[in-house]
Amino acid sequence: MAIERRLAPGEEYVSALSRATDKTVAVIDTAMAQRNRGMFNEERLELAGVKTSPSGMVLVTFSLAAVLAVLGVLIGFGSWWAVLWAVVFAALAPLFVSLYLTIRTSRRRAAFADQLDDTLQLVSGNLRAGHGLTQALDSVARYADPPTTEEFSRIVNETRIGRDLGDALASTAFRMRSDDFNWAAQAIDINRETGGNLSETLQRTAATIRERNQIRRQVKALSAEGRLSAIILIALPIGVFLGVLLLQPAYLAPFFENIFGWIAMATAVVLMAIGTVWMLFAVRVKF
Repeated sequence: MAIERRLAPGEEYVSALSRATDKTVAVIDTAMAQRNRGMFNEERLELAGVKTSPSGMVLVTFSLAAVLAVLGVLIGFGSWWAVLWAVVFAALAPLFVSLYLTIRTSRRRAAFADQLDDTLQLVSGNLRAGHGLTQALDSVARYADPPTTEEFSRIVNETRIGRDLGDALASTAFRMRSDDFNWAAQAIDINRETGGNLSETLQRTAATIRERNQIRRQVKALSAEGRLSAIILIALPIGVFLGVLLLQPAYLAPFFENIFGWIAMATAVVLMAIGTVWMLFAVRVKF
């Protein structure tokens, strides 16, 4: 490129858009530094497996809000409803981003639980091969699949800077909300105090967890129809409302023109929320 040819050796070209983005991120970092916690803090992003910084996630949320606001203006184009829809749609952006992070966190925890039996089997194999416990954990951190490798890398790094191994394992079990890993962590901690064949203990624990995972998958398969029905029943009224609003807005206009229409919509929202909570509890099987 012509710009690159005019640059001195070692000098890097930075576009105006990149400079503006960097300044915006710096301002957001300064604002977030004054708060201890936020909706998009580093801990939540790390749990979701998102590599973006908190300031970058805030910038993404603002960008999504702008896009949704434009969509709201297009829906209500030509009337004062355009401003209302723009505000409502823009306010949904943080909710969408928060829901996205929640879903990613749940999937990451589920993947960690599914990999746990193989993880303990790998640790047991390393111990039988003559490696120490720290070396066995480091082997998992190197050769396992994500998110197990990421969590075990965290455990190894924490122990290297002086944290007790039992505390690091318990912290990971709490972060991943894994009762199975909590049992494994307790077994390792007890073995460190009393001694014994840790390899055999972990092998038996892995077999038990493998059987629990098989039962969990069977329960998930048997309850799939109920969960799909709940999703359809929840999404159908919302989809119909949005479809009529886009295709025939005059049909829903009376609901926005008098107090009784607003009361009817508020009642519908409350009943919809109650029905959603009821269905979610009805199809959720705790194992």
